[in-house]
Amino acid sequence: MSFAVPDGVRPIRDAVHAFMTERVEPAEPVLHAGGPEAAAALDELRAEARKEGLWALGHPRELGGGGLPFLDYVYVNEVQGRSEYGQLALGTFTLQDSLMLHEHASPEQRERYLEPLVRGDIWPSFAMTEPEISSSDPTQIRTAAVLDGDEWVINGHKWFTTGASRAAYTTVMCRTEQDAPPHLAFSMILVPTDTPGYRIVRETPVLGLDGAHCEVRYEDVRVPAANLLGPRGHGFVIAQRRLGPGRIFHCMRWLGQAQRAFDLMCRRLQERTAFGEPLAAKQLMRRHVFDSYAEIQAARLLTLHAAEAVDAGSQARVEIGAIKVVGARTLHNVIDRAIQVYGAAGLTPDTPLDRMYRHARAGRIYDGPDEVHIDAVGRRILGEYAAGGNWEFGLR
Repeated sequence: MSFAVPDGVRPIRDAVHAFMTERVEPAEPVLHAGGPEAAAALDELRAEARKEGLWALGHPRELGGGGLPFLDYVYVNEVQGRSEYGQLALGTFTLQDSLMLHEHASPEQRERYLEPLVRGDIWPSFAMTEPEISSSDPTQIRTAAVLDGDEWVINGHKWFTTGASRAAYTTVMCRTEQDAPPHLAFSMILVPTDTPGYRIVRETPVLGLDGAHCEVRYEDVRVPAANLLGPRGHGFVIAQRRLGPGRIFHCMRWLGQAQRAFDLMCRRLQERTAFGEPLAAKQLMRRHVFDSYAEIQAARLLTLHAAEAVDAGSQARVEIGAIKVVGARTLHNVIDRAIQVYGAAGLTPDTPLDRMYRHARAGRIYDGPDEVHIDAVGRRILGEYAAGGNWEFGLR
């Protein structure tokens, strides 16, 4: 394994990096403001990405995407992650949902949802989290679906269904089996957002950011039985296959954000003076550079190792659990140090850091809180020893 980007991936990664730094990042103030101007700016970026062959790079070619292999796309995702708008501008925000449908959807579902997703014509959303239960134990999910003739009838309450207010449909995790073991009691059902009984209660701001994280009520929502995604009772199996690679994509995008914060910090240290010399001459300031360098390098190697394991066919649950925790912590820490270097300016919208910092804090909670991943990784490693084995790092 090497930290270096493979030669074959370098040209497309460089092109995405240039697109991000020269067009997406400068457009952020307009995109943050929202409204018609933001929509027009995003449409223009999407058109430019298509024109330059940068659209939907990680989607399979047979679906109309760029067809980049998984490991190649991991490196590209790193620079795409420099901005929260990278996925939207480059048409990859649908990737997890597209891959899930590509593997499990029926021909009718593929035609209705999958092809428009890859084109960027429609938005997806995914509903798992519920306000009344601890999401760290999803076997408590209360939203339920009952088969009534040739229709599913769904009742329940979800929140943090990101993008539901503009999505064409939501993939809903709900209980469909009453007597099955917990991890075989839930299914995924595709629910068009214009279905009667699908009611958006609110878009929940997160740390002051409006990210279309929707709270949704399902009140006798009726959809055809054919809207079941994959086999009955296999919701957790499908979710795990969706979330595993998705967490690697998250972590690589976090590394892109960490790189951006690192760049801002180091340039500030060179440009700013205090007590007659550049901040870069101060030993405590250099400590920020050292700590950030070490954490980024460690998180990057862990993430690439996990990606290689997944690419080789492993579920890589230890590796993915570790990077989810380390990646989120690294991102938070690097941005925090950059803010410290900027001083009061780092607390304002004059730099990207204040918004990046708030997004980074959420990373320690979504897709599973730190505590769950830490416990699971420790339990699995200790299980190897309990079974008479060990955890030989050089062989893993």
